[in-house]
Amino acid sequence: MAGKKAEQALVDRWRDILALHARTQCELDRALHGHGLCASDFEVLDQLSQAVGADRGCSLRVQEISERIHLSQSALSRLIARLERDGLVERAMCAEDRRGVRVALTSKGRALHGQVLPVQRAVLTRMLAG
Repeated sequence: MAGKKAEQALVDRWRDILALHARTQCELDRALHGHGLCASDFEVLDQLSQAVGADRGCSLRVQEISERIHLSQSALSRLIARLERDGLVERAMCAEDRRGVRVALTSKGRALHGQVLPVQRAVLTRMLAG
């Protein structure tokens, strides 16, 4: 009986995590919509804004982005194409591997990221803090 209760507690905790994620994602989408972004768009911009290093400039390989934001390769490709059409990111071939593609923020993308960063962080604070 104790095993069943422990198992149910685990399942309940998992479902609470899923529900919190869904509510937070919806709140992020709602808050960012007025800026022309959804939560996944912002996450790509945010990851790129933190990609600084001598070996990568201010860009990430598409594969690196995929590993960090948990989207399928096809969904991420569509998202990056949309951000590129909007002038927020630019793609270039990897110098170190001609098969790879690097993505970097444009000045417009960096400016928009800076503008919406406080909005996104406020939603996270409201939804996840204590």
